[in-house]
Amino acid sequence: MQTVAVIDYGMGNLHSVAKALEHVGAGRVLVTSDAKVIREADRVVFPGVGAIRDCMAEIKRLGFDELVREVSADRPFLGICVGMQALLERSEENDGVDCIGLFPGQVRFFGKDLSEDGERLKVPHMGWNEVAQAVKHPLWHDIPDSARFYFVHSYYIEAGKPQQVVGRGHYGKDFAAALAEGSRFAVQFHPEKSHTHGLQLLQNFAAWDGRW
Repeated sequence: MQTVAVIDYGMGNLHSVAKALEHVGAGRVLVTSDAKVIREADRVVFPGVGAIRDCMAEIKRLGFDELVREVSADRPFLGICVGMQALLERSEENDGVDCIGLFPGQVRFFGKDLSEDGERLKVPHMGWNEVAQAVKHPLWHDIPDSARFYFVHSYYIEAGKPQQVVGRGHYGKDFAAALAEGSRFAVQFHPEKSHTHGLQLLQNFAAWDGRW
């Protein structure tokens, strides 16, 4: 049976992610902060919620920045929400925080005066939103284009390489909802909270060989 390591650095809704992976039959799901267990896993999930400064402080304290670079290079790897943002180069949050830098680009604040067609939009962006599939990818298998996923975020991804954007969202402005390169895939939304389409994405991840 394959193993899926959910990285625990103290900042993430790990229980719901793990339960969703178990629900789709992903294999033996291990929520762990043990670097040896993570290195030996067949697949790795990197979730996260909260302030990026706190997240990056713990990630670096534990040496998980280097560990994420290592394990994401040679096996299926999924970043979720702040786990996705941490993979970028830098975030504007908390007056600027350097991140892991696996994907070029910045994490930007939606702003206090976000609006659409004259209507003021609330920040954080919280709720269901369509994701346009920019590129065909194995993790979009059996998920219709413009399917709706559940988001909770005040900051958005401004990708440095447009070709890495495989899913796009819009909330007052366009943003990267999913990034991919090689065996790495990352999403701003929460698949574990996105019902049918989110569970399908996790099921696709469980079956994916990491090639694209």
